[in-house]
Amino acid sequence: MYTLLTPRLLSTAPANWFMNSIFVWAIIMLIAMCIGGYFMMRKFLKVLPKADGKSKLDWQNYWVERSRPLWTDESKTFLDSLVVPVPGPFRDIAKHSIAAEIGKIAVESGASEVNRDHCIKGYIVATPKRDNKFLIAFLKKKQIDYTPYKQYMEE
Repeated sequence: MYTLLTPRLLSTAPANWFMNSIFVWAIIMLIAMCIGGYFMMRKFLKVLPKADGKSKLDWQNYWVERSRPLWTDESKTFLDSLVVPVPGPFRDIAKHSIAAEIGKIAVESGASEVNRDHCIKGYIVATPKRDNKFLIAFLKKKQIDYTPYKQYMEE
């Protein structure tokens, strides 16, 4: 009977639990590193220069700086309300890329200031199509007619 209760048999259960927890922790860390690597790769690809010698980030900075005098307090507030659904850690980056598109549209149209129309068009161009549902709900809530912008949403 003593041979059945050897120390080796009694210690296998805790060792299995410990090894299983190490394995689960390794899987969680691998998944976290893959997610972080994905976002780092996206950022790296934005920094690579294109055929014209400037990267996507260079162009975004160019349009933001070029349109900076055109922004009014009202248009800044409207942009802030547009990016509210973006998660906090990504909000500044999203706001910068959307502001670059808005600035590009305003400068190319020769406007004297950025208005609500530029903000809506720039938001549609800068964001993926899945965000159009939020934009439509937001415009309905603010009682803004979105029919003039449907052509931009369908492209």
